Amino acid sequence: MKSSKPKLLKDLINKKNAILILENGDYYWGNGIGAKGQTIGELCFNTSMTGYQEIITDPSYAEQIITFTFPHIGNTGTNIHDNESKSPVAKGVVLKANVTVASNFRSDLNLSEWLKNKNIIGIQGIDTRSITSLIRENGYINGMIINQVKKDLNIKEAIKSIKSWQGLEGADLASVVTCKKQYKWKDKSYFNKNYFNIKNSNFKLNSKKNVIVIDFGVKQNILRMLADRNFNVIVVPLTTPLNKILKLKPDGIFLSNGPGDPKATSVIVKDLLLKLFNTNLPIYGICLGHQLIALALGAKTEKMRNGHRGANQPVKYNKNNKVEITSQNHGFVVKRNTLSEFAIETYTSLFDGVVEGIKVKNKQIYSVQYHPEASPGPHDTYGFFDSFYNAVNKIKKKNA
Repeated sequence: MKSSKPKLLKDLINKKNAILILENGDYYWGNGIGAKGQTIGELCFNTSMTGYQEIITDPSYAEQIITFTFPHIGNTGTNIHDNESKSPVAKGVVLKANVTVASNFRSDLNLSEWLKNKNIIGIQGIDTRSITSLIRENGYINGMIINQVKKDLNIKEAIKSIKSWQGLEGADLASVVTCKKQYKWKDKSYFNKNYFNIKNSNFKLNSKKNVIVIDFGVKQNILRMLADRNFNVIVVPLTTPLNKILKLKPDGIFLSNGPGDPKATSVIVKDLLLKLFNTNLPIYGICLGHQLIALALGAKTEKMRNGHRGANQPVKYNKNNKVEITSQNHGFVVKRNTLSEFAIETYTSLFDGVVEGIKVKNKQIYSVQYHPEASPGPHDTYGFFDSFYNAVNKIKKKNA
C-alpha cells in the first residue's frame, strides 16, 4: 500500500486551484497551500536562502505578502522552536517550487499544514523571478491571493478590491501587534550560550539589570539575545506611560522592530521617547525602534521603492569603515538630510547608501536599521547587544 502523503502532494501539484492577482492587472495561476480563502497585502520579496519560518513569523511583515526569491521553500519543514512570534501576522506567501515532503530531523510539520494552522494563505508554482523584477523596477505593488478559486471569479472586481485597500503608508500597525499587557521574558537561545563577546570577568557574578523592551512587534530572538546576557527582560506595550516604565526601575530601554509606517506610530510614542531621552538611561533601538528615535529627534522618514529584505545586506561602520553583513527587513527609511544636529550617522548601506544607524551625541542612545539579532541571517552584528550590555553595566570600552 502506497503512502498517502505523496498522493496528496501529487494531487496538489497537478491542480491549479489558486491565483495571485496584482493591482496592475497581472495575474498568475498556481497551487494553493496553507489556509483557504483570499487575502490582500503589499507584495515584497525576501532574498534569504534559509529561515523561512523565522521570516513568516516576524511581526514586521504585518499586512504584507512575502515572495521568496529562493525557490526551495519548505524542504526542511517547520518546528516549535523557530518562530519569531506566537501568532504570525503576514498576509500570505508566494513560492516558486511546490513544497515537497519535509526532510529534516527537527521538522514537526510540513510547511503547508503549518501555514494552515497559522491561518496564512499561500500559493506555489509561481514565477517569482518576474514578480521580483517587477517590484525591483517599478516599486512596491499590492496584490491578492485566492486559495481555492471559485467558478464565478471576477478578476476585474478583484483588482478593484486591491486598489481600494488602504496600504501601508500612514498605517500604525505597531499598535495592532504590540502585546496587550506587560510580561517577563526568560527563554535564552537554543544554541551555544557562549557566542557573545563580553570582555568582563565578573559577567556571571553581576546582579541582573532590568531592561524594559517597548514592544512595537518584537522578534523573539531579540528577547533571547537580551536574556542570554543575564538581563531581567520586561516587555511592555507601546502605550505604557512613563511613570509605569520608571516604576519598573529600568537600567536600560530597548525599542523593538515592528511593522507599518513609522510616522503613524511616532504620533503615539514621540512624547514618551523624548521623556525617556531625558532620563539618561541607555536606549537602543532596532529597525522601527531606530526610525522612531530619529523621528523623535526631528528627522523624517519615507517609503522605499522596494525595501531591504534579506540576509546578505552589507553595511559600513563609518567610524572605521568596517563592512558587516546584516539581516534586514524594512520598507521605510530615515531621510539623511533631515537628521538632527544631535544625531551622528554610524552605519550606511553599501547597497543604496541609506542610513543604517545613528548615535545621539553625548547620550547612550544608539539605533540600527538592520537586524543584529538576525534569525535568519549572519552573526556579524551580535556585538550590538554586547554594546548595550556594556552601556547598561557602565563598562567602558578600551580605545573607544
